[in-house]
Amino acid sequence: MTATPRTDYEYRSVFLPKDASRTQAKEVLALHAEYGGWELARHVLWADGRRRVTVRRKKSAMLPPLAT
Repeated sequence: MTATPRTDYEYRSVFLPKDASRTQAKEVLALHAEYGGWELARHVLWADGRRRVTVRRKKSAMLPPLAT
């Protein structure tokens, strides 16, 4: 069995309130992606409308932290 190189990621959760529209959620995530290098890892939509979005990016000392 050959060992494959493992890329380490850092993960952050972004919680969006139930009154946030789909467009607002998209804009927030687009800003994190464009300026912070984050990508979507997981999206959970609860029945009451709340969203928990998990984003990830490769670990790097040069990238800014996630704005909260």
